[in-house]
Amino acid sequence: MTDSTTIRLATEADLEALTDLFHAIFHHYWEQERPSRAEIGRHIIQDILPSGCEILIAERARRAVGVASFAVLYPGPGLGGQLTMKDLFVIAEERGGGVGKDLLSHLAKIGVARGCLRLDWTAESSNPEALAYYDRLGAARVAEKVYYRLDGDALRRWARD
Repeated sequence: MTDSTTIRLATEADLEALTDLFHAIFHHYWEQERPSRAEIGRHIIQDILPSGCEILIAERARRAVGVASFAVLYPGPGLGGQLTMKDLFVIAEERGGGVGKDLLSHLAKIGVARGCLRLDWTAESSNPEALAYYDRLGAARVAEKVYYRLDGDALRRWARD
């Protein structure tokens, strides 16, 4: 962790900061989706925090500048779990300053403390900056895995069956 970055688990007391960060995520990744701040806040309180998903928040000068959402999944390799990161996001003006690396380091520490033997995540093939960043950090690409998804009509069809 860099001297000026604080990383900690987010709580309901961080609702405003999480809302700001999630709002920035929507604008960064999904330009066509523009949920209101109120909708995002309700979603965090009603759906995300109670779900078992945990969120790390990164702060600099007492300002929220990054977030990583994750969960420990079982069974993992051996008798340990597998820490899976869903998202890693750092606000634009803080990118390149070590916040992402600090978040990943903190996730690794959590994983080791909880008996996990690995930390997994995905990255969009259409996001060359993220791919290059993870490559520079020394993360291994997992070519033998195939990522699947059910969404939209397919998800609803499977939910009916």
